[in-house]
Amino acid sequence: MQYAELFCQSNFSFLTGASHPEELVKQAHFFGYSALAITDECSLAGIVRAHTLIKDEELDLKLIVGSVFRLESLQVVLLCPNKKAYSELCRVISNARRRADKGEYALEKWDLLSVKHCLIIWLPQGEVEDENWGTWLSRHHGSRVWIGIQRNLSNQEKQYLHHCETLAQQLHFPICAVGAVLMHSAQRIRLQHVLTAISQNQSVEQVKAQLLNNCERAMRSKDKVSKIFKPPWVTESLKIAKLCTFNLDELRYQYPSELVPQGQTAMQYLRSLVAKGIQRRFTEGVPDDIAKTIEKELSLIEELDYPYFFLTIYDIVMFAKKQGILYQGRGSAANSVVCYCLEITAVDPRQVAVLFERFISRERNEPPDIDVDFEHQRREEVIQYIYQKYGRKRAALAATVITYRFKSAVRDVGKALGISESQLVYFIKNVNRRDRGLNWQAQIVELGLEPGSLKGAQFIELVNEVMGFPRHLSQHVGGFVISAGPLHDLVPVENAAMPERTVIQWDKDDLESLALLKVDVLALGMLSAIRKTFELVEQHTGRSLSIAQLTRLQDDPKVYDMIQKADTVGVFQIESRAQMSMLPRLKPQCYYDLVIQIAIVRPGPIQGDMVHPFLKRRSGEEPVTYPSEAVKSVLERTLGVPIFQEQVIKLAMVAAGFSGGEADKLRRAMASWKKTGELMQFKEKLLNGMTQRGYDSQFAERIFEQICGFGEYGFPESHSASFAVLAYASSWLKYYYPAMFYTALLNSLPMGFYSASQLLQDARRHNVPVLPVCVNHSRYEHFICQVEGLWAIQLGFRIIKGLNQNTAILIADKRPEQGFASVRCLSELGVEKAALERLASANALSCFSDDRYAARWQLMEQESTLPLFNALPYDQMPSIQSPDAFEDLLEDYAATGVTLNQHPISLLDEAEMLGAFTRMTDLSKKTHKSLVTVIGVVTGKQSPGTAAGVTFFTLEDDTGNINVVVWAGTARAQKQAYLGATLLEVKGIIEKEGDVIHVIAGRLIDRSELLRGFDAKSRNFH
Repeated sequence: MQYAELFCQSNFSFLTGASHPEELVKQAHFFGYSALAITDECSLAGIVRAHTLIKDEELDLKLIVGSVFRLESLQVVLLCPNKKAYSELCRVISNARRRADKGEYALEKWDLLSVKHCLIIWLPQGEVEDENWGTWLSRHHGSRVWIGIQRNLSNQEKQYLHHCETLAQQLHFPICAVGAVLMHSAQRIRLQHVLTAISQNQSVEQVKAQLLNNCERAMRSKDKVSKIFKPPWVTESLKIAKLCTFNLDELRYQYPSELVPQGQTAMQYLRSLVAKGIQRRFTEGVPDDIAKTIEKELSLIEELDYPYFFLTIYDIVMFAKKQGILYQGRGSAANSVVCYCLEITAVDPRQVAVLFERFISRERNEPPDIDVDFEHQRREEVIQYIYQKYGRKRAALAATVITYRFKSAVRDVGKALGISESQLVYFIKNVNRRDRGLNWQAQIVELGLEPGSLKGAQFIELVNEVMGFPRHLSQHVGGFVISAGPLHDLVPVENAAMPERTVIQWDKDDLESLALLKVDVLALGMLSAIRKTFELVEQHTGRSLSIAQLTRLQDDPKVYDMIQKADTVGVFQIESRAQMSMLPRLKPQCYYDLVIQIAIVRPGPIQGDMVHPFLKRRSGEEPVTYPSEAVKSVLERTLGVPIFQEQVIKLAMVAAGFSGGEADKLRRAMASWKKTGELMQFKEKLLNGMTQRGYDSQFAERIFEQICGFGEYGFPESHSASFAVLAYASSWLKYYYPAMFYTALLNSLPMGFYSASQLLQDARRHNVPVLPVCVNHSRYEHFICQVEGLWAIQLGFRIIKGLNQNTAILIADKRPEQGFASVRCLSELGVEKAALERLASANALSCFSDDRYAARWQLMEQESTLPLFNALPYDQMPSIQSPDAFEDLLEDYAATGVTLNQHPISLLDEAEMLGAFTRMTDLSKKTHKSLVTVIGVVTGKQSPGTAAGVTFFTLEDDTGNINVVVWAGTARAQKQAYLGATLLEVKGIIEKEGDVIHVIAGRLIDRSELLRGFDAKSRNFH
């Protein structure tokens, strides 16, 4: 017996379906179905995943594209027999979604009337209205309508079946069997119940009447299908399946064509633009090897018909250039010579040897990868340019699938099971997710969950099941899909949460699977900061700078000396604690060293055990050797150690005989091998290929182990090269123009690794004076002024928490030349009381009063509601005790997040509240492996995936930042201090390696009670 399931919803019918599309496909294949329709509600969001699995695993199962809809009491499934029907379905979904808020849809009769090609399975609801709907469907769609009968084996099913058969006879509609599948296995019934409760924002107990009363919505075996459905119904389902011949591989992307001037082809225009770019980029003539690469790239672009893609990117970056928006292209294609000539990237191809097969490949058969980063505060201008140029019908953002992670799963599942919210908050707050040696389930049991109880066991099981489930669609950070015709002919489009934004229903992986063009318009905070630094430098010194100019000034020894000392707070990419630990070891001396530096502090090289061999070879402790000239050509620039993803791919080609396309398949397998194990299928070919070419088996095994180390984490040289340009530019600006650089960083927040407080402390350590925020001196933005011949930072109103930007601009714009004379002047200007209170809390009214407490009394004087003081002149107001230094500190952090007065550690030490400890500046005087006590404010925690449960804390004292290493066992034994301390004392052992100093934590002591009311959050990266 054959069977085709025509009505099946995956978990992309959010909070309804209880199985992934891939699980449904595998189960249908296991049961021997001939076809499966994935029919999520008003959505095609899950269809590509099903298609990809069938294709990748070469399953003998036809996938049918469809969707289910509800309109009042009407429920229908639309299926796509051909490409016209598919475009029609995309249009119906798009129209229904665009009429409603994000996550909802509003189908109208007109949508169904417009359906001319889709097949329609009508699902009668057993109600009186069915007759009217049946007549309406018969009148408008006739021969394309079937009645879909589902068997849920309920006690009223006999009446339902009779009702459907009567309708079929009256309307002459054939009947087909449908499973109305919501889960691949009956074991998912509990999860389906929980999802229903979550969707209603209630507990399972509260929605009991709405729950499935048995497991019949699970996928059935063919044997069971044959027992519960009449044979003609099953035959009719197979007949429908045979009519559906459409396959997603038929989709063909059409590039926008209006960018090409009349009278020219796209390729002619692209060649002319590259020729002009060559004149700009290579003023002294093009080297022969570069000229050959340009021609090779252009020929392949023409052969694979990608000129429109490059012209689209070129048009976008030229818009940014004209608007003065700083940008930088990256990705494998962005570092091609063609992209360099088109000014998409500033990376000079003469400095970086990019693997051509990573740029573009005949065998890969997908669009090249180009990401362009724009200033994060101005990217919206670029996005709106794209929308204006191509229209809402032809441009939309790719989706990002928001999935359940630990916190959201615990919160939603727990609420559905009736666990109190306070207990769930307690679980979430006290589970250490960095502890890879003690899983969250065991920790929750330690926190009081009863694992032996039914509710406790179900809670753990269901949280595990729901993690990774899609929760809703969100917008991609900047992946645009732009088409020649209406986008809804290609993929459904829906509203995003943000106004004036639309997203397609597929994410970047789906687009890649179908080889559809995505243009990545990304945001990068450092570009905002660099552009603002350039403006400040020109404004105050008259010197005009650009990234290209700094690139030509590379290898400044003074800048690299600063980098080697790990003096990199605030600069791009090399500012993390891990990077700072590596800088004194690797000691970058030139641009390419920075390329390596950025890539080596990554999980790929670390897990592949490449870092220590590289450092030993670089320092001369280990000889640099190569097993062959071919391998030397690939690894010479990294001293025989593979650091970049491209090198691993190139090794597979030169040492194991892989073609370019095979090597790219290896890259894809590397990207997902931990999830799918795909990488192992290449092991035999790699090992055999290397041994056949004369490499010994030990070398071959080591290369394969290194490839495994790169799995999911390999960092491309092309990305690192782009990042290194910005790392050098930001370091150069920090060294030569620190005041301008820090001011620009502060005006670009939120971004980067460091808070405003940490940036300002670092600025002051670099002898940059910082002036407090003041109503008579500050503007909204921070700005540059001079203090005793030094460039200084005048803090702006933007640093005051909760102060409205318009109010701040009003104060700055309307301020008299001689300044405001009193608080009353601000009130008369129209500044509201709440804003005045925030200014007082930030001590920005100090020009009118001795301190913030006195300023508050002045504000109270303005209040007519205080008759007791109305008759008193100001000099007779009650005397108020001034805040002490500690109260000032707490107010500073509460109001602005920064203090220019004493550091908390200084204050507490002066009050003799800390006991004996060692400051950061004195750690270098301690001997290696000696015992030490340090104390500081917790400003950061990092738990890299490679750290095997280790957490790197950053503690800030009044002299600088201390690096603390916390082993998993230490964290587990002292969880409260590990998770909750804002002020942490650490007793441990000092470890010194050259200029790198760490404290290995032994005992963690939470001293946060000393800073009660202190408002400084750590930045946690894990």
